[in-house]
Amino acid sequence: MTNSLLQQKFNQILDDDILNEIFQSGVFKAFKKDDIIIDINQSLNFIPLLLTGTIKILREDAHGDELLLYFLEAGDTCAMSMTCCLKTSKSNIRAVAESDSSLILIPVSKIQHWFNTNQSWRNFILEAYQIRFNEMLETIDTLAFMKMDERVFKYLIDKVKLNASTSLEIKHNDIADDLHTSRVVISRILKQLENESKIKLMRNKIEVLQF
Repeated sequence: MTNSLLQQKFNQILDDDILNEIFQSGVFKAFKKDDIIIDINQSLNFIPLLLTGTIKILREDAHGDELLLYFLEAGDTCAMSMTCCLKTSKSNIRAVAESDSSLILIPVSKIQHWFNTNQSWRNFILEAYQIRFNEMLETIDTLAFMKMDERVFKYLIDKVKLNASTSLEIKHNDIADDLHTSRVVISRILKQLENESKIKLMRNKIEVLQF
């Protein structure tokens, strides 16, 4: 099952040789929704390749409040954890399972070796860095230039794309945590968006009507 998932998610990206090496060297792990996969200040000796599910990557401020940076989907890896691995430094992000997820963990000893010896792996890593960098720029732009109601609506649209469903099972407090604001503010904005016919509010569920 693990090998078939690996082939399914990465065979358009990585060649057969590296896929076989990943299958032989990697460690398969499954995580439940809300499990912490990588924590802040954790020493890392692996990078994750996501096979199924969704992971959110968070930063934490000095007061312990979290800010959502970006999401990882099946077929992705986390470039920030890769940097920590190669520098043998501690993690500066928290990776949390947004939904039930399965991963293959790649030992740090293999990462640099494959980068030097396999072109498909090298291209995959470089592209992952570029994608994650662009997503962090988008997060910065959102914080700097968007009003909170625009940020909330963008967040909901991004979740619709991730889940491939306009019906989102999510609590107001979860949105507040991800966007680093208060539940009261989120509830007020969601009511405003409902009045604008952009969403429909239900108990622990939001239906996105426009996107």
